[in-house]
Amino acid sequence: MSDAPHRVLVADGERFFREAIAEALREAGIACLEVETAAEALRLAAREPRMAAALVDLALENGPELVERLRREQPKIRVIALATATDQDRVLEALRAGAVDYLAKPLHDEELVLAVRRALGAFATEDRLERLRVRIQSLDAWLAELGEAARSGDDARFDAGAAEAVADVLDATKTSLMILDAASQSLHVVGAVGASVPLEEMAPVPFGEGLAGAVAAQDDVLILADVGSDPRFAARPFRKRYEAGALAVAPLRDGGRALGVLCATDREGGAPFGDDEATLLRMLAAHVTALLARGGAAAPAPVAAPEPAAARQPVQVAAAAPERIDPDAELAREICEALAVEVEPERLVAAALQAVARRLAASPVSLYLIDPQSGELALEGQVDVEGRADRRRLPRDRGLTALALQAGHLVATARPQTDPRFDAAVDTPEDGSAGPFLCIPLRLRGTIVGVARAFPKDAAAASARTGEILAAALSAAVRNLLLYRSLLDSIEDLARARREAGSRG
Repeated sequence: MSDAPHRVLVADGERFFREAIAEALREAGIACLEVETAAEALRLAAREPRMAAALVDLALENGPELVERLRREQPKIRVIALATATDQDRVLEALRAGAVDYLAKPLHDEELVLAVRRALGAFATEDRLERLRVRIQSLDAWLAELGEAARSGDDARFDAGAAEAVADVLDATKTSLMILDAASQSLHVVGAVGASVPLEEMAPVPFGEGLAGAVAAQDDVLILADVGSDPRFAARPFRKRYEAGALAVAPLRDGGRALGVLCATDREGGAPFGDDEATLLRMLAAHVTALLARGGAAAPAPVAAPEPAAARQPVQVAAAAPERIDPDAELAREICEALAVEVEPERLVAAALQAVARRLAASPVSLYLIDPQSGELALEGQVDVEGRADRRRLPRDRGLTALALQAGHLVATARPQTDPRFDAAVDTPEDGSAGPFLCIPLRLRGTIVGVARAFPKDAAAASARTGEILAAALSAAVRNLLLYRSLLDSIEDLARARREAGSRG
């Protein structure tokens, strides 16, 4: 994968305007390329894979036609039309041809930069979602492969497949599956991609020590941009094993038991692992854990991981293991499809929550974000197919909901009222009835920004495995929601700049 910045094409037949636009963009840190004819614009756009937006002067010969051809040949590119006040007919033609915006000449530098940044943001969102859809499809295929290997008892195929799945889905050149052995209390590599030595020659890692051992004892994925620069690991000799230093490690935990870790390092092209990679790795780790826990692949007996000091784990209900894990994969895929189709926040949240309500037969299903003003949890959206509404606001320091929000622990229980931390005024819907309960922490760049709650009819649906899948998928939905709002803010900034420019004129 390339870490190069997205570029902007500037197509203007007038040298003065072309150079002035390019200078303003470069001063704002935006990479751009300049052309003076429509033919050059089409050739360059086809040759440059990182071309995300184009500024097209409609005064060029066949300017509106150029807009149409750019959109047809490069469907994701965002075209901004440039025109004088007397070219309104051409502007309308360009907008019909697919231009996303237009700017009136002479240009205001701030207005220009805001419009281009908005176009780049929209391109990046669509590009990321398209890549995420492809990776979800690949992940789904790998889950089926791992399930088949587990059911057939082919441990070597399962172990190698888990490492290959991580490499494929995360674009990593070095990956491994490490399993925790109870007798030696150490992690052993049982499957690997890109290893320079045979598996049997790889040294075990003591549980709780080193990077993999430390992650095996924790609850969430660890993402590092450069292991060598992290003070926790910089002095350790293993940092020399990594070419780029970027790594992602996921613990495999079945309730309170540690089973092992999935590791990925040295991403293709030297790119770091980000939020999408963390989400995909959580989803894969949840399924690998489920298969190991049910004995579908031979694994050394796990040892119990120590309880976190901050708070003991919430109640976990052991549900009967299904014959296949496809329902969880389908649920994740439905939510990701909602991310690809919906952009507006209310529709996005509704589509994601409807998938949860349908798959888990749950009502209500709700999503809360932290209100920056009050610090409380504010209801962002809900699905209440049976007329059971969730509460509009929740305190952040009471009940099992607070455990998910403050400690980041998934709550999955059939009888929440039996837990001493249960608060009936917080951990129930508006009607006050207690029942099977899922409360899921939602993360953005490692920070908990809210929770999702579901009240399924069936206790089996309130499983930790399903909760882990939902935590990953719904956190991705929240990321899109907040990105869209940031784009709206930039639109407001643009409108303000236009008003100010008009008043100065």
